[in-house]
Amino acid sequence: RLTACVCPAQVPACGCRCSAGLSTASVPWALVSALNDFASPSLAESWDNVGLLVEPSPPHNVNTLFLTNDLTEEVMEEAVQKKADLVLSYHPPIFTPLKRVTWKTWKERLVVRALENRIGIYSPHTAYDAVPHGVNNWLAKGLGACTSVPLHPSTAPSSPAEGTHRVEFCADAEHLDAVLSKIKDIPEISCLTTLPARVEGEEQTRVSLTCSQKALLEVVALLSQNSLLYPKTEILLLQKPLLPHTGMGRLCTLSEPVSLSDIIQRVKSHLQLSHVRVAVGAGRTLESPVKKAALCAGSGSSVLKGTEADLYLTGEMSHHDVLDAVANGISVILCEHSNTERGFLSELRDALAIHLQNKINIIVSEKDRDPLQVA
Repeated sequence: RLTACVCPAQVPACGCRCSAGLSTASVPWALVSALNDFASPSLAESWDNVGLLVEPSPPHNVNTLFLTNDLTEEVMEEAVQKKADLVLSYHPPIFTPLKRVTWKTWKERLVVRALENRIGIYSPHTAYDAVPHGVNNWLAKGLGACTSVPLHPSTAPSSPAEGTHRVEFCADAEHLDAVLSKIKDIPEISCLTTLPARVEGEEQTRVSLTCSQKALLEVVALLSQNSLLYPKTEILLLQKPLLPHTGMGRLCTLSEPVSLSDIIQRVKSHLQLSHVRVAVGAGRTLESPVKKAALCAGSGSSVLKGTEADLYLTGEMSHHDVLDAVANGISVILCEHSNTERGFLSELRDALAIHLQNKINIIVSEKDRDPLQVA
């Protein structure tokens, strides 16, 4: 069984390890902390709803983790029958806020059934899209041997910790105290430092501060009142560093060019599909070579749009985005939304077994399926 070890509540990431090898987080389950460590929810898109969505009353021991792409009522009943303690649903079953929890709608019923059976619900969604060991890298394996980079790289979530801009200027002794006293009255300013400096042979003080966008306007307005200070002012935009191999979508460069028809067969084999939808780019044929492919699991229009490639691979795109791609000579393969994601669950099961040190039982749903079928 996995139980949370005891750490000070005021330290969310204490870094200690319980007997199961799982770190403690601000939730009562060590397992949830380990899942967050596997793929940080901070990597998810801002519009997404990820993390622990339903939490039965603690204390709660987790023996069985149940994996699914979409948590439907049929899948929930399967989880109940298999005595799951936590359901990891790739897509969040709760996305828009629920105003009530009754037996009226299927999503409300999911919450009721989960709480009745003391089953937690966790969703990683776009956090799993971003990580190097996530859904998009799994999808890229269907292309064959290739190298890949994120189309939209993720940035480090905690750097810089405060402020969006750094302001630096030099002041002489005559103006320094007056300026500093006014700056200290401006909200949202941090990291205010002063250092001796020599400017054009004169002894001065170099002032450096970090501030928000709102505070920047006030700082600039203050400094612009002094014709000696303002010309010596430097404003730097603080940008968060990119995380290597992490982000939305992938641009894949194949080791050797492959015909579009061969790529189609590779994708169908990887996703275990008998059919996919294909739009051939203008001036191209099924025998045209594919060297660069841009892909995004799920619905890829916004991620892929504007990327230069021979091929777009995703689950679904709008009709007009497909027309735009084809007009620009880019072929498109559409596999239906969750067909580009569901096969990742088996790989996820194996990866989590290693990450969790094989301490719990991990089951992949047998009832989870795409509602769209070939008729």
